[in-house]
Amino acid sequence: MIRIHGFNRLTLLDYPGKVAGTLFLGHCNFRCPYCHNGNLVLHPELEPVIPMEEIMGTLKKRANILDGVCISGGEPTLNPRLPELAARIHQMGFAVKLDTNGSNPEMVERLAADGLVNYVAMDIKNSPRRYEETAGVALDLTRIDDTVQFLKKGTVDYEFRTTVARELHSKEDILEIGRWLAGSRRYFLQAYRESDQMIGSGFSGYSREQLENFRLLLLDSIDEVGIRGV
Repeated sequence: MIRIHGFNRLTLLDYPGKVAGTLFLGHCNFRCPYCHNGNLVLHPELEPVIPMEEIMGTLKKRANILDGVCISGGEPTLNPRLPELAARIHQMGFAVKLDTNGSNPEMVERLAADGLVNYVAMDIKNSPRRYEETAGVALDLTRIDDTVQFLKKGTVDYEFRTTVARELHSKEDILEIGRWLAGSRRYFLQAYRESDQMIGSGFSGYSREQLENFRLLLLDSIDEVGIRGV
């Protein structure tokens, strides 16, 4: 069973170039200290559940308004019934965007192969050497890289993105990320912002000017680099 814990009925920000709705699933295998959806990650069982019938009914009513639906979290690829949800949304005529941490390359590849996802936004937590520190857990980085390399093939449209905090991301980390993602289609630097549902504390963001300096450094290796959140 897929439990939907949040439903943004209209967004111009979550799906690039489209008017969309966003669904939020619970549970995540990462514990990123700057995560702003901490309740969905740590205690999804305590969050309200929105009935699927209500969600599908709302989407049906907004068929002439919405272009797509974003599936976010939490980490959606942990749910084995994600393809079923994506298929239902596709059958209603919507494009589907997936937000993922990239830890389940098999699920991402399955969704792409079956034509159930139109756009994938993968969070790149940090440079490889600081990945576990930033994700908050021990992990197999090869699985993260498998998703990176799959997306870089261009089978499905995609973006990579990093939420940048002073305490976690140095200039050297940004340059290392650029080398790792070299040849990618697009990459976004997202400004860190405080949230009342954060897992950790003690972080601060960079200024627009500083993020712009990072952006210019990355243009040597990535075609399109943007900034969000400032």
